[in-house]
Amino acid sequence: MSYITVLYPILAVIITILIAVIIGSILPGFERKYIQARIQQRVGPSVLSPGLFSIFKFLFKKDTDVKSPSPGLYKALPIICLIVIILILLTLTPENYAFLGFASIIAIVGFLKVEEISYVLMGSLSKSVMSGNMPFHDKIKGSKRPDTNVSFMEDLSSNRSLRLIIFGSFPLYLSLFIPVILSKSIYLTDIVRTQQLHGPFLFTVAGIIGAIVFLIGYIILLNDYPFNILKAKADVIEGPYMEYSSESRALIYLNKGLLMFTLSSLFCVLYLGLPLNILSWGIIIVLIVSFIFPILSGILGAFSPVFTFRQFYPVVIVSSLLGILGIIISLFLI
Repeated sequence: MSYITVLYPILAVIITILIAVIIGSILPGFERKYIQARIQQRVGPSVLSPGLFSIFKFLFKKDTDVKSPSPGLYKALPIICLIVIILILLTLTPENYAFLGFASIIAIVGFLKVEEISYVLMGSLSKSVMSGNMPFHDKIKGSKRPDTNVSFMEDLSSNRSLRLIIFGSFPLYLSLFIPVILSKSIYLTDIVRTQQLHGPFLFTVAGIIGAIVFLIGYIILLNDYPFNILKAKADVIEGPYMEYSSESRALIYLNKGLLMFTLSSLFCVLYLGLPLNILSWGIIIVLIVSFIFPILSGILGAFSPVFTFRQFYPVVIVSSLLGILGIIISLFLI
């Protein structure tokens, strides 16, 4: 076995991660500058400011001591999120399709759940300098003592994160299983092979419905407008992110862009049958789709206010019902 044969999969994975980081550092600025700012008729930030420039800026900022009850775990959570996003990205590369238990829908759902739970932990472990000295008495819990049952602003964000996990993630996960039914397999290699033989699922009725539901789930998972509930500027400010600074804050920006690229690449695998292969012509379509999703998300965000749960729940219910409809239709197509 030659060295080239051994090194090729490793080099392909490394190059894929580098491309994902580069594109991911552009996507947030692209969405804010060329979509939302143009629609709202304002200048907006530079294209690289929300992504690449912010990452490097915070890398050289001074770190601070957090007020978290578990500062080690709190600071480790952005690193955990980064690792999870990279693992999802690796499941989409054809070099890893041989590892069936890894390159499967079940593994992807598990990784996404870890990423979602991280926000709950961030909120519950954060006692920022802004709210650490002013906890408010929680009368709803029935306590009459001022020194018990106190809540922090970050607790609100933690509770919202839990609601997003319980309810908000339904649309995305339902859209993930429509290709599973159409291909009769939970493994990405079978999902890709089926579409290469019979055409992309996107061009079916179930696929169109699944794509719409996937887009809604994409926006919810990224906590973008109008589902920007975790850190709404009106009340919880930065929510679970309040205490992150320096390298930790840089990771937050890196994770956001990398997740945007990873989710759009996941869509290409599931609905277009295009694996994340840097040596295939299909990588061009993957890159195009990675910009189409921020365009659609930016257009929706530019015209929408931040949803409260009064608007959030009906949207999630309707999109979940659409996902169930897509699953039912896909059962008749197999």
